[in-house]
Amino acid sequence: MFLRSTNRHKDGKDHRYFSIVENRRLPGGKTAQRTVLYLGEINDRQQAAWRKTPEVFDEAEQRFTTMSLFPDDRELPADAIDSMQVRLSGLELRRPRVFGSCWLACELWQQLGLDEFWQQRLPAGRESVSWEKVRRLLVVNGLLDPGSEFRVHRQWYVDSAMDELLGTGFEVAEKDRLYRCLDRVLEHKQELFVYLKQKWADLFGADFEVLLYDPTSTYFEGEMEQNPKARRGYSRDGRPDCLQLVIALVVTPDGFPLAYEVLNGNTADSSTLRDFLAKIETTYGKARRVWVMDRGIPSETILKDMREPERETFYLVGTPKGRISQHEKKWLDLPWRKVRDSVEVKLYQHEGELYVLAKSSGRQAKGSPCGAGGWRVCCANCAPCEKVCPNAINRCCASAHPEKKRGAPSAS
Repeated sequence: MFLRSTNRHKDGKDHRYFSIVENRRLPGGKTAQRTVLYLGEINDRQQAAWRKTPEVFDEAEQRFTTMSLFPDDRELPADAIDSMQVRLSGLELRRPRVFGSCWLACELWQQLGLDEFWQQRLPAGRESVSWEKVRRLLVVNGLLDPGSEFRVHRQWYVDSAMDELLGTGFEVAEKDRLYRCLDRVLEHKQELFVYLKQKWADLFGADFEVLLYDPTSTYFEGEMEQNPKARRGYSRDGRPDCLQLVIALVVTPDGFPLAYEVLNGNTADSSTLRDFLAKIETTYGKARRVWVMDRGIPSETILKDMREPERETFYLVGTPKGRISQHEKKWLDLPWRKVRDSVEVKLYQHEGELYVLAKSSGRQAKGSPCGAGGWRVCCANCAPCEKVCPNAINRCCASAHPEKKRGAPSAS
């Protein structure tokens, strides 16, 4: 990279514009130049202000000195102090690094108090670098440019300004140190969730009454002999030949995570919910929460337990396909109720639950295979349903929405 100046004569005056340019090599040995940063014009008024900003490192004195820099083809102004001329043709930009985004991420880290949180739980030992700084490096990388720990060690740390922001050398990004940091963090997982949940509530006034729960999986192309949880099971990625892990996550509608667990690869979705209900109640206390899930996650036994009055736990879950035909006759003659511009619903109660049949003309116009947003089950026979396709049935605990008992539809 180098600094380029462009002269332009306008209104009887000479104007000089500066920009930072880099050379890009092309096939065939050719080179193309790309403008990285346009600096604009430095007029006389700007020059007076800009003279104070550059700091030049004096290698002999081993200190920074404020200097006024001027191009070598112009004379130094009479009022310039501690100034020198610079040969622009020999000016190069070496090791450009990302700074602004890294600085902002570090600022957020400190504003959230995570530096103190981890300093208390990862006290300094004989290591040359504190574990809090190692953790901060990994979090900043995950926020800006997610990658593996090995990529942080091999590439990302060198290309960023994290060494200046952390005040450390390359030892903070040693490969083994990055991996060991994850082991030390794991035991404080629950404390971190509680701390961040409180911060989220204090900053944004967030509530945690509605929780979205869904398991997913990730597979490995290898034998994974050292990972006892890696097993074959139902593959959402279409790779039943590979070992996998199941990852179960609980988040709020805003995307804030409240809990997660890494489970054996052959874990069935229906066997995970009970433990998470207990985990959330143990960690955050009992409250009137609404759980939103796919239809294959809860069993009828768990749903019955959730409807018990002493638990005050409610749910919104897609109706199993086998139950649709059982209730088909009940909702065919019910009137549609408009809850949004393009969304209509039918509501009816059955055995302590409220069933919601929804259709969305907006999603139908887009060519979506199902006309209701989220937690939906396509009806197998659309002809009786006033030839409206697509359609869906959702099921939720009626006591969670008392206004629906009076027949008033909800926009949600």
